[in-house]
Amino acid sequence: MSQIQFLLDRFASKPEAPAVVFRGASVNYGELSAAIAQQQQALEAAGVQSGVPVILRGDYSALAVSMLLALIERCCIIIPLTPEAYDSLGASIDDVAPEWLIDVSKTEAGFEKLVAGPLPDLYKIVIERAAPGLVLFTSGSSGKPKAVVHDFSKLMEKFHANRPAMITLNFLLFDHWGGLNTLLHCLSNLCLIVVPAGRSPEQVCALVAAHRIELLPATPSFLSMLLISKAYLGHDLGSLKLITYGAEPMPEATLRNLRKVFPGIELRQTYGMIELGVLRAKSRSPDSLWVKLGGEGYNVRVVDGMLQIRADSAMLGYINAPSPFTEDGFLMTGDLVETDGEWIRVLGRQSDIINVGGQKVYPAEVEAVLLDCPEVADAVVYGEPNPLLGKIVCAQVILREGFDEAAVRSGIRKLGKERLQPFMIPAKIKFVTEIAQSHRLKRVRARS
Repeated sequence: MSQIQFLLDRFASKPEAPAVVFRGASVNYGELSAAIAQQQQALEAAGVQSGVPVILRGDYSALAVSMLLALIERCCIIIPLTPEAYDSLGASIDDVAPEWLIDVSKTEAGFEKLVAGPLPDLYKIVIERAAPGLVLFTSGSSGKPKAVVHDFSKLMEKFHANRPAMITLNFLLFDHWGGLNTLLHCLSNLCLIVVPAGRSPEQVCALVAAHRIELLPATPSFLSMLLISKAYLGHDLGSLKLITYGAEPMPEATLRNLRKVFPGIELRQTYGMIELGVLRAKSRSPDSLWVKLGGEGYNVRVVDGMLQIRADSAMLGYINAPSPFTEDGFLMTGDLVETDGEWIRVLGRQSDIINVGGQKVYPAEVEAVLLDCPEVADAVVYGEPNPLLGKIVCAQVILREGFDEAAVRSGIRKLGKERLQPFMIPAKIKFVTEIAQSHRLKRVRARS
């Protein structure tokens, strides 16, 4: 059974429609269809068999997109990696036992046969189903990156439904489900997909203006950088209709500032995980971080303050880590939440909690207070070891123009005393010019 025939049928309905723009080069849907057929022939000629694990190294070029779809059709087990991720994973790549490396980071695909290790048991499930597989690595922010195995056909099911078409900047990365979800949504609805060569605020704003982008999926960290940089002032962003945000908690102050700067643009919270896919999220109001999560194929519950989700599209499991599923099939997400009836507000990752003398501190809660200080442009909170308390709360802070460090320290401590418990007030404040982000464009909390 064809895995992508529904996509090919849609491409054939509007072959002249523009499909992908990458580094100034553009292809339409007719050309993309021809490229997929060409990549299928290349896979056959190279001897890449159905069911084999294949690293696909590259970004969202037309070549990479056509090769991805050809591999899906061939029912291979696909391990997409950006060049940066491929270089940084090191020995972790051995965990996924790749048999082929296909490099699509240049103008032509390069094929390299690898010496594969033993076939992981989870792959055997995919192979027995005669389905394509997908392997994604978690960010590794709380330890070694975990290798997530999906039955790709399960993830593809939702793209059979038609959705509104919008010109989209595919901001999220090629080796992350958020990015692939955006890509497949756009392809299934014949959207124009614009791929950024870089993801600085200036580069993104320039692309939005040049291509009349309507949809920008992004992370709160990037949107905070956008506000600080004021790059939006130098470009016409009038085409933007929707900015979606997810992958990490959004500070309330950042959301408020975004609504002030972009009053005519819808801001929509999303929730997804590499292990689960992307859930439908409905915000209580445009200014609210409270959401209802779920949709067809998802069940949501909260146990001891942690979000648990059961999904038809959930991963088969981790190759290199214990199962995170409960006995009745719910994934323990690691996200700690508050509840108000059906509404949920994400407080942060369980792994980010700072234990100060037995008291739990949620970094996002402290960050929300810091960002309400008029002198603070941005902040990130993290824990450092302490011989007496176990950990102390620390913060990196970006100053707003016109303020000095002494005034900011005083302002932070004053507001902290008003709104935080004493153990939550940062014991150390470090002033920085930028806050580090991971290659997935999320803020990095210092760890010791």
